[in-house]
Parts: sequence; structure tokens; C-alpha cells
Amino acid sequence: MDCPLCTPSAEQVVWEDDRCRVIRVDDPVHPGFCRVIWREHVAEMTDLLTADRRHLFAVVMATERALRDLLHPDKINLASFGNMVPHVHWHVIPRYRDDSHFPESVWGTPQRPGVAHAAADPVALARAIDSALSAGQ
Repeated sequence: MDCPLCTPSAEQVVWEDDRCRVIRVDDPVHPGFCRVIWREHVAEMTDLLTADRRHLFAVVMATERALRDLLHPDKINLASFGNMVPHVHWHVIPRYRDDSHFPESVWGTPQRPGVAHAAADPVALARAIDSALSAGQ
């Protein structure tokens, strides 16, 4: 099996536990873009045990809350495809009305040059994820 999410290289891990990790995606056009990745090679959410699905979704929600609190985007996009890499992972993407792709998907055709926005400091992001998880958000 040759899965890039099972054998990661050069990831910017922001937060992790024994079941999943949150990484920053190196995307200068969409700073703050994070990916929440399940550690075991599992293709679909329904392949996870109920407790594991709840945990993963809690981490996705905590990542969304942390990005909202730190970056104040106009919108957060959540996506789980796995078409190219059949390994459970979620994209958590801060969006701004003046970003290059808005209101289209970040994978779509750019609509304009766009305005650059700052990414979250990784330490602050990790703390904010911990805080959101502790608060049950």
C-alpha cells in the first residue's frame, strides 16, 4: 500500500493524539488551510467505530472553532473526499469573500487575484484546538 497519509513526509503537524493529527496545508493562496487525518488507513467514516467517528468529528469541529477564533474568516469550508487518497481525512479551510476563489471551491477556477490573509500561528492554533476540545466544541 502506498498511501501518502499513512507515511507522511514534511508535514507541519499542529496538533495530534493517538488517533488523529491536524496538519497545516502549505497553501499560500488559502492560509490557515488545515487537514485532520485519521492515523489508521481507513477509507470511509463508516469504517470507523462510533466512538472513533465522534472523536474525529470533535477534532474537526475543534479545528474549525480554533480557526474561526484566530483568523475570523467569513466562512469555513469542510470537505471529506478521499477520491485521490482513500484515507479518512477532513479539509478545514478558512474562506474570505476577497480570496481568489470565493465563492467557488478552493479547487475550482480562481475568480480574481485575491487578497492575502495571515495564517494562524501554529502554537496558538494548537492551544486553541485543545481549548475547543476541552470546551466540547
